[in-house]
Amino acid sequence: MLRHLIPGGIHSPFARYSHAVEVQSGARLLLCSGQLGIAADGLIPDSAEAQAVLCFEAIGRCLAAAGMGFADLVRLNAYVADRAYLAPYMQVRDRFVADPPPASTLMIVSGFARAEFKVEVEALAAK
Repeated sequence: MLRHLIPGGIHSPFARYSHAVEVQSGARLLLCSGQLGIAADGLIPDSAEAQAVLCFEAIGRCLAAAGMGFADLVRLNAYVADRAYLAPYMQVRDRFVADPPPASTLMIVSGFARAEFKVEVEALAAK
């Protein structure tokens, strides 16, 4: 149902992602709002890595609620509040995403709604 594409004639992906993912007709789509690094009890860890884990765990719960899993991810949009958070985010992402990996965008932003947040991740899945 999903076809991952890394076409010739363009630069290879810089990290673990696909340049494009084709969703075949008839698939169910799941759009996950941006998930922040906040635990169910409201605690916000200090490290970008711990926040990224919480983001992906929340996405996993959204996927499971729709009868999907990480292999059904089509696209990730991720945002970090500092260049120093890129590597910790990518290490966590790589633990959660399946092979082949989804299409992905990673941006450095000036901040989030609350200053203590360091990472936010949106997801699109199809099955």
